[in-house]
Amino acid sequence: MSKKSLGLYIHIPFCKSKCPYCDFYSVTSKNCENKYIEAVCRELLHWSTKARNRIVDTVYFGGGTPSFLSTKSIEKILSCVKENYNFAPKEVTLEVNPADYIKEDFESLYKIGVNRISIGAQSLDDDELKILGRRHNSENIYETYKNAKLSGFENISLDLILAFPTQTEKSVEKFINFCKDENIKHISAYLLKIEKGTAFYENKNDLKFLDEDASADMYLYFCDKMKKLGYNHYEVSNFSKKCFESKHNLKYWNLDEYIGIGPSAHSFFDGKRFYYDSNIDSFISNVSNEVLSENFDIETEYFMLQMRLNSGINREDYRKKLGKNMPEKFFAVAKKYSKIGLCEIKNGENINFTDKGFLVSNYIISEILQI
Repeated sequence: MSKKSLGLYIHIPFCKSKCPYCDFYSVTSKNCENKYIEAVCRELLHWSTKARNRIVDTVYFGGGTPSFLSTKSIEKILSCVKENYNFAPKEVTLEVNPADYIKEDFESLYKIGVNRISIGAQSLDDDELKILGRRHNSENIYETYKNAKLSGFENISLDLILAFPTQTEKSVEKFINFCKDENIKHISAYLLKIEKGTAFYENKNDLKFLDEDASADMYLYFCDKMKKLGYNHYEVSNFSKKCFESKHNLKYWNLDEYIGIGPSAHSFFDGKRFYYDSNIDSFISNVSNEVLSENFDIETEYFMLQMRLNSGINREDYRKKLGKNMPEKFFAVAKKYSKIGLCEIKNGENINFTDKGFLVSNYIISEILQI
């Protein structure tokens, strides 16, 4: 019997400054970097005994700002993984803020086994980057991409934020043309959400945000352009060239196993969902153990996650994953929305959203699941 695969997510919570739209857990200091790396390795060692029958094939360094760490710190964590797990990497991703690493850093990362770089570009317009509170400019993005590519990285992803104040179709077109000219393999394009606790939320009355219709038009415009360039819109916010989908993130959406390490990091392992408290001090001190997520319903979660993919949910996959038949009511509700172009039903076996459907997916999913 073959061993199950496992993904590892390593949360790096350090940032030089907090972006006004970001609600991810982070701290604006790294005075405790060495202690934090020790704590991460401690937790990796702890989980290795429980994961001895798994093969770790993806590792994802997210944040925060992973590139705020030295490459030596990244190497220490990867060495810990290599020494304590059945490690057969297909994908090792590091999120990078433009301007953090020079060419020599990328060369070091490539040598230690990082094979995928995700660049937090967000825009290629300098004025827009200032509004987004980014500490880099467009030239930093070009330079970062060039240095990563020259260092051997082929699998490079760019992040883009859509529908934020002052964004224009012209600037989005500039981003699209860069992806086309450089044959960028993967793009994550996120519609701006105003989350509580962020600076944008606190100042929402003073900022001119795009309304729902304008945001929807921007999203559909981007989707259409990317498809015409040969990108597969494989998840609601993700586009890739063939075979360059994020292998690690697909674990989330397919409800495959992964373990998250670090404050605020979530996991799904042995049929349970759990997470670490959002507190770096308690994580370093080993004060708080992982917390079980309440009201976890695997059937509901599997449906919701699968519907984020353009492939949608399939009867046979549902049966294999959960050991039961998919409820017929799923198809009954989806049929209603297929008539107005928001869903597609294929051969009575598969349900998926269209691009327009993705924009109202939460509403439709709630109706299907009767949440």
